[in-house]
Amino acid sequence: MKLVAVLTGLMLIASAIIPLPVHRVTLAAGQHERNARLHVVTSIEPLTFFVEEIGGDAVSVSAMVPPGANPHSYEPTPGQMVVLGDAQLFVMAGSGVEFELHWMQRFRELYPDLAICDAANGVELERIERRRDGHVHTSRIDPHFWLSPSNALVIASNVRDALVEADPRRAERYQQRYSDLVLRLVGLRDSIRHELAGFEGEAFLVFHPAWGYYAREFGLRQIAAEAEGKELTPRSLMQVVEAARTEGIRVVFVSPQFSRVQAESIAREIGGVTQSVDPLSADYIENLRAVTNVLKRSLR
Repeated sequence: MKLVAVLTGLMLIASAIIPLPVHRVTLAAGQHERNARLHVVTSIEPLTFFVEEIGGDAVSVSAMVPPGANPHSYEPTPGQMVVLGDAQLFVMAGSGVEFELHWMQRFRELYPDLAICDAANGVELERIERRRDGHVHTSRIDPHFWLSPSNALVIASNVRDALVEADPRRAERYQQRYSDLVLRLVGLRDSIRHELAGFEGEAFLVFHPAWGYYAREFGLRQIAAEAEGKELTPRSLMQVVEAARTEGIRVVFVSPQFSRVQAESIAREIGGVTQSVDPLSADYIENLRAVTNVLKRSLR
């Protein structure tokens, strides 16, 4: 009897580990595919905000240029190249960000089937302006277009379209989240306009010329110290100092991705201070609110 019981037990165990019918495995695989997240890579942190806000938990996203890194000189790590190879979508700024100028051709050669979203599609790009000796000088295209909330609405539309094309099954979800984001971005724009009302035409001084689109959106004037990423000559530095004194400026805004040595020299010359504002923050809405607050205080 014991032998019969043992054999019966073994037969029950064997039946429990027999593979599931093929149709059940197929259904499980299909469910996994439906639940799988879309893998997205962006060039810079601000673009991850739009992917996360519109994609929600249906996407996983990472930025090539990490927080605090200089997009003029950053090189992707081998691990990031592996992640990019597994991605279904790459979102680029498309406005002349130095990192993209150096690497996009290489990415296209390595991953020819990778879908690419140009976030600047439909944006009217502007040139960087520098005022010297009473004259306005223009240089290359200003890549920092995302710092205008109106341009952010265009970015959101481009990202929505790219997500829908890459993952049409979730089109309705992406559309709903996009609509919610539009309301928040319009609210942000209106809020900043209210905060800066009465300051139209006022000037602020930045070391790195990242805030031109923001200035134009809200009727301000950006005075940029450096251009093309080059260190200021002593003569150029003193021209910036004189411009700041003429405008009554006491704050030099600096980007955390760049050296602030020369900015601090300018601040000492004008009897002022430096203030860090981040053009590459991933927390887009809260960052622009914070920048507006410190900028408003400097204009009083």
